Amino acid sequence: MKILTKCIVCFLIITTQSTASETNWPRWRGPGNNGSVTSGNYPVTWDPEKVLWKIDLPGKGFSTPVVWDKKIYLTTGAKGADTVLAFDWSGKPIWEKQLGPEAEGRHKNGSGSNPSATTDGSAVFVFFKSGNFAALALDGSIRWKKNLFELYGKDKRYWDFGTSPVLTKKYVVIAEMHDRDSWLAAFDKVTGKLVWKAGRNYKTPKEGRQGYSTPIVFSHKGIEALLVWGAQHLTAHDAADGKTLWSCGNFNPEGTELWPTIASPVISGNIAIVPYGRADRRVPRLHGIKLGGSGDVTETHRLWKREDTGTFVPTSAEYKGRFYLVRDTGQVECIDPLTGKSIWSGVFPKGKGKFYSSPLIAGGHLYAAREDGMVFVIKLNDKFEIVSEIDMKDKIIASPIAISNRLLIRTNHHLFCIGSK
Repeated sequence: MKILTKCIVCFLIITTQSTASETNWPRWRGPGNNGSVTSGNYPVTWDPEKVLWKIDLPGKGFSTPVVWDKKIYLTTGAKGADTVLAFDWSGKPIWEKQLGPEAEGRHKNGSGSNPSATTDGSAVFVFFKSGNFAALALDGSIRWKKNLFELYGKDKRYWDFGTSPVLTKKYVVIAEMHDRDSWLAAFDKVTGKLVWKAGRNYKTPKEGRQGYSTPIVFSHKGIEALLVWGAQHLTAHDAADGKTLWSCGNFNPEGTELWPTIASPVISGNIAIVPYGRADRRVPRLHGIKLGGSGDVTETHRLWKREDTGTFVPTSAEYKGRFYLVRDTGQVECIDPLTGKSIWSGVFPKGKGKFYSSPLIAGGHLYAAREDGMVFVIKLNDKFEIVSEIDMKDKIIASPIAISNRLLIRTNHHLFCIGSK
């Protein structure tokens, strides 16, 4: 009876926090770190020329907007500088702040502003390919600023930095995973002072150490922890000091080269679903890893493994205990996290380009944006069912977000707000 009571209390706490947090979209994958919201009424079809508002964006950037108290924050490259933009709920600019010279993207679908901002309502925290790392007050004033690559060594990877900063209760955390010394570091939110820096170095085949995924803050045995995926290892770290709590390896037993980490894992209950391999080259991998334990859990915590599905770039979404995967070339699957088995699958119509944007789930529908500007909406039933196809007429790399019955979609040149007034 005590166990049941505790479960009910925990459920109520989690549900209350989730409902309250859905009034904001404070980080890249949303309030639950899973690319979904459980409440709200969101549009499933629209005319891109008849939206609530559409604004031109300066420079190039593919980060996702974040929202706090109906204020929108976004990073971009403007006038050759790393730039943070703030807009009000009507799309009107509030402020614009430059933070230093921009490092332009190397990949055609990359930029110097790939990482998304994050906020806790007290400040906005941003990071750029240049190494510029800063906290801005909500009025746009700079709380602190530093360049992490000047402090701790140049970034050495083939493509563009894509890891977003994440917030714990006290710290803002950055993961740097590349061919030199890799690390996870926490900085004081108020002062920017380094609190701890933990090495994270594993021997891998060529390009295996290069990571673009974003850590996830979660609970490990009642303490705040960070789940980190990269260098062919999934690791959990104590948020207080960076100490490794457990690690899981053996994601590439064949030693295949040119397998960097791009898509981030997704947590469903006590399971982390981890994509790997090269789904873009028809060599996908997908793993279900049980959270918890201590030390090396490689042999004990892998629940399942699939070699017929996975994703390379898009990070998947989780919604009501199911895992939703959109592959780079348009295949879609709904998967049971516990068993790894597909509940249903389908494929979007072929077109120009791949899926770089990560899927969004809102109002019982999944939104998937393709590189060529097509947005597909499917209804989440027990089968694959396309509801609508919308041509935004501009390239889409950034992930869409859902907040207060509105969709925010960033294209190559614009930010769209879609919904009812």
